[in-house]
Amino acid sequence: MATPFKILIFSRTTAYRHESIPAGIRALQRLASASLSGTHPFTADDSEDPALFNPASLSAYRVIVLLQCSGDILDDAQLDALKGYVRSGGGVVAIHCASFAMQSSEWYGRLIGGVFDNHPDPQPGRLRMLDPSHPIMTCPCSSDGSGTRAVEEALERTWVDEWYNFKTHPRTATVGGNLHVLLSVDERSYNGGEHGDDHPVAWCQSFDGGRCFYTSLGHFDEAYDDEWFTGQLLGGILWAAGFA
Repeated sequence: MATPFKILIFSRTTAYRHESIPAGIRALQRLASASLSGTHPFTADDSEDPALFNPASLSAYRVIVLLQCSGDILDDAQLDALKGYVRSGGGVVAIHCASFAMQSSEWYGRLIGGVFDNHPDPQPGRLRMLDPSHPIMTCPCSSDGSGTRAVEEALERTWVDEWYNFKTHPRTATVGGNLHVLLSVDERSYNGGEHGDDHPVAWCQSFDGGRCFYTSLGHFDEAYDDEWFTGQLLGGILWAAGFA
C-alpha cells in the first residue's frame, strides 16, 4: 500500500468568518479517512496557526487547503514561505472565501486566480459544467473509487450559494491565460451577477511551479455533505498533489 501523503487544512480568518468552516473541516477529514484504503491515501492536519507557514513545516505537506480563509492571514515571512512552497511544486486547494484573503498580495491573488469583490444575497443559480471529464470533476467521493456519487451526466445543475463577483475577471488573472475553468454560473438564473455570459466559479491552473484548484462554492454547511461537491474537493486535492 502507498505511503499516505499529508495535507494541511488551514482555516484562519482575520475578517469575515464563515459558519461552515467546521463542516468543511469534517468533510475533508472524512475524505482523508476514506482515502486510506485507496490508491492515493492521505492524512489531514487542520490548524489556524500561521506559524506553520515556514519552509520546514510546509515541506511536510503535499497539499495546502485554504478553507474559507479571509483577511491578512499571513505576515510577509509567512507569505514568502507559501511562495517557496508553491515554487517547489506544492499544491493548493482554495475554497470559497479564500479569494477574500491576502488582498494586499498580487501574487496570492494570481495563485487563487480571482480576488473577491462582492456577492448578492445567497440564492439558487444554474451551474454549467464546462469540462465534466476533467479529473477534478469526475473524481468519486472516496479516493478508492467506492463512493456512491453518480457520474454527473447533465451539463447543468441548480445550486444555492453566494455567487461571487471578482475584482478582475478570473480568465485574465494569470499571464498567458493559464486558467482552466471547470464550472461557470448562468447569470440569467439569479440576480446580481457582474461578469456576463462567462462567469467562472471553479477552476484550476498550474502556477509558479505548483498547482492550484479554486472553487467559489461552499458557503453553506450543506455543501460539505453533498457528494458532488466533496468529490470535487477530493479531485482537487489529488490533482493539486500531481496524481491526475
